[in-house]
Amino acid sequence: MIPFLSFAKMNADIKAEILPNIDQFIDKEWYVLGEQVKHFENEYASYCTTQYCSGVANGLDAIIIALKALNIGKGDEVIVPSNTYIATWLAVSFVGAKPIPVEPRLATYNINPDLIEAAITPQTKAIIPVHLYGQCCEMDAIMQIAKKHSLYVIEDNAQSQGATFNGKVTGSFGHINATSFYPGKNLGAFGDAGAITTNDKELWTKTNTIRNYGSQKKYYNDLRGMNSRLDELQAGLLSIKLKHLNHWNQQRNQIAEQYLTELKNVGDIILPGIAQGATSVFHLFVIRTEKRDALQQYLTENGVGTLIHYPVPPHLQKAYADLNLKQGDFPIAEEIAGTCLSLPMYPGLKKEEIYYIASTIQAFFRHA
Repeated sequence: MIPFLSFAKMNADIKAEILPNIDQFIDKEWYVLGEQVKHFENEYASYCTTQYCSGVANGLDAIIIALKALNIGKGDEVIVPSNTYIATWLAVSFVGAKPIPVEPRLATYNINPDLIEAAITPQTKAIIPVHLYGQCCEMDAIMQIAKKHSLYVIEDNAQSQGATFNGKVTGSFGHINATSFYPGKNLGAFGDAGAITTNDKELWTKTNTIRNYGSQKKYYNDLRGMNSRLDELQAGLLSIKLKHLNHWNQQRNQIAEQYLTELKNVGDIILPGIAQGATSVFHLFVIRTEKRDALQQYLTENGVGTLIHYPVPPHLQKAYADLNLKQGDFPIAEEIAGTCLSLPMYPGLKKEEIYYIASTIQAFFRHA
């Protein structure tokens, strides 16, 4: 059986570094917002080429706190991708604002900058580009639109730590940016964790305050904040994993290259495209085919794990029934949802395993 995701190789790479860190964590008896968090925040800010970073509890909180720091709330609109994980929309809803979906480019799955301006209204306050599946969005165009209309940009780079556009890394373009370190991410914690990056000192101070009950000094509360803090153990482990991230991302690209070679011109498969100027760190390797469901079943029967990212776009989820959006309103997102399939993608996936996956897909189409 080839699983969709395995941490075995990554954990083996760092196990000798992890165990002493856990011992130190226990011995220090300081578990929240201590030296390890500060150390990781400095390292991750440096990795993202930003001045500041705030560690938080998870990726959803990271977007919520970023929106709160920008004073976005009731009556405001925020442009979001129609093709994304629902967390992007949920964050906007949780602060009382309204998500305004914009369709992706079908080739890259990322938000189409050419369609953004048509969605802007006097209520629009921000754009949240999501660097989906590992590929950086076309950020130069997005930033130009934001500047023209005096909008904030909040990057969601939960799936793309290390990807670039025209040489600039994700998490460094926007006014304030959010990421997740959920275990399955390219830089994943051993539990939930997230972070916010920015070059704006005032926003950084505000995010640090919001994440800690609205307090900068214990028992003195300046804002109506929340409890969303990166803990010391996860920060220490993330610091170790961060040192390996570029190497692991390189392995993901090598796996993607083999997939691209082995699956070229196979059946009706549409392979992922990369926008000019963009790079991908292949958090996921997503193909599309009209025979998606049958292919997924065939792969399962032949010992290959797959997932669908994502089977129902946000506008068709019950959670957003109040927006009165219907089937056909966002046909590109719906087409992706109906045809996409994510193949195994993780450091440690062997060449012979990739060949087996590709050969199994080829066999399916020979008999389809």
